[in-house]
Amino acid sequence: MRAIVFDSDGVLVDSMPSHFMAWKVAFKEVCDIEVDKRTVYLLEGMRGIDLIKRIFELKKYHCDNNEDMKKNTEQVIQRKDEVFREILLSSPPKAYHDIKHLIMNLVNCKKAVVSGSAKRDVEMLLKKSLGDGNLFDVLITADDGEKGKPDPSAFMNALDKIKILPSKALVAENAPLGVEAANNAGIPCIVVLNNTPLNIQDFRSIINEDRIFRDTGSAAGFIEGWCNGDAN
Repeated sequence: MRAIVFDSDGVLVDSMPSHFMAWKVAFKEVCDIEVDKRTVYLLEGMRGIDLIKRIFELKKYHCDNNEDMKKNTEQVIQRKDEVFREILLSSPPKAYHDIKHLIMNLVNCKKAVVSGSAKRDVEMLLKKSLGDGNLFDVLITADDGEKGKPDPSAFMNALDKIKILPSKALVAENAPLGVEAANNAGIPCIVVLNNTPLNIQDFRSIINEDRIFRDTGSAAGFIEGWCNGDAN
């Protein structure tokens, strides 16, 4: 038995534009910080609090004291969550083309989702976009650990729950930090670019180019072959 471990945002569901918009609104309203799409996509996979800290560092954002910094961090997280959930309710992102068909065809693989987003958001997103919350054997989210990608613990947690060795699993990612987390866990990985502003050059130092696919659909054959034992 093998396993396929999907990231959710940007791999299964076209939700990264919604996440970016929510971050953009939150940083602007709370801290008057402008964030760009490329930076947010590069930091995808981090837990929210770590992403905020990194943006603060990049923008050289400071408060007069630690309490104000903590307060602003909490407000950015809260506002981001509010905006993203408003988007989920009013205009939920859609799954990429034929994703549900692909998942249902992977009968020889156990299937997991590992996401850096909150469990509530991931569950709602998958249910709204795929129409079925029971397509996966395990779901690991930011709520299940204290470290985000590139730390490998979320991937290792998923494999532990489904009783699969790292060498028998395949990770499908769309962000450099996710690829690094898979590498750190010793799990083979592929990249699907979909509609990311990132490009092949952003991944070349961490994964072979023949493991980078234009989109999830073009990676379907490789994924199916992996689950059938045809690929290493």
